[in-house]
Amino acid sequence: MYKEVQKFLGPAWKDFQRSFAESLQTDIPLLEKVNRFILEHGGKKLRPTFSLLIAQALGAPCDERVLSCAAASELLHTATLLHDDVADDALTRRGVPTVMALYSPSTAVLIGDFWLSRAMDLIIDHPDKRVLHAFSKCLCDLARGEMLQLERAEKGDTSEADYREIIYCKTTSLFEAAMVSAAISAGAGEAETAACRSYAKHIGQAFQMMDDILDYSPELSIGKPTGQDIMEKKVTLPLLCLFGKVPASVSRSLRRRMRKPDAALVGEIFSLVRQYDALSDARRVLEEEIRQAVEALAPLPASEAKSYLEKLAGLMAVRTA
Repeated sequence: MYKEVQKFLGPAWKDFQRSFAESLQTDIPLLEKVNRFILEHGGKKLRPTFSLLIAQALGAPCDERVLSCAAASELLHTATLLHDDVADDALTRRGVPTVMALYSPSTAVLIGDFWLSRAMDLIIDHPDKRVLHAFSKCLCDLARGEMLQLERAEKGDTSEADYREIIYCKTTSLFEAAMVSAAISAGAGEAETAACRSYAKHIGQAFQMMDDILDYSPELSIGKPTGQDIMEKKVTLPLLCLFGKVPASVSRSLRRRMRKPDAALVGEIFSLVRQYDALSDARRVLEEEIRQAVEALAPLPASEAKSYLEKLAGLMAVRTA
């Protein structure tokens, strides 16, 4: 589907790729080498895809302002991955060695800083300061989310409200910045911008919820190890759904043991999740986010771009590698 969408975007997608590549040009050989490695192993580029679709759904051309927002979103996303790999001491990402593993943690941090600076450089001169605010807010949210997650993990008391705030900050905020900045650049009015913001919020929440469900679904493996969230003391949607179904004493015991997780705890929790069918509950929450995302698009005029936005919302529940 993503390749189909990018084909539909046509010249706009090619212009994005050009803008993205140009933003990374450097005369430092090591930096150029690492950048090339990252580009060769890049992901689906979801955020810029959504940015360009939003502009087209609003009937606007994907001009340099829109392209800058799309490229900035992917640069910032990649910067967060480089930094996350260092924080998590991750040696691989989707089966590919991380920059940290191939070079060093300090190299990964510095490369991440470079990509981050390039992202901000692209939008710093945008004529509408709301775009700069959208990305600066996102940067603040990313840091807030990491700190809130660390705090709650150590205390073992993550609530559903905490969980939603954490995934909003760590994941959704960037989807929101990508799409809201594109809407502003496309000249959207208040109602249309609000619709794009709501769509982005529900898409971002659904995206992370599905990621969290996959961590409890070894049968749906897409190249990522399962059980990592438990080992990292993260209370996510499937576990919250389980807590809502087991006796209070069991919930308290699991939360206490989550402070010092081990393989035995992972196996026990996986067994309970299956026993209580907690993943079905988690999927219902996910599907409600998707429904609200599609509903949020109502103020936008009918178009092929809008149709693709609706289809992409549905894909949040069927993630593939």
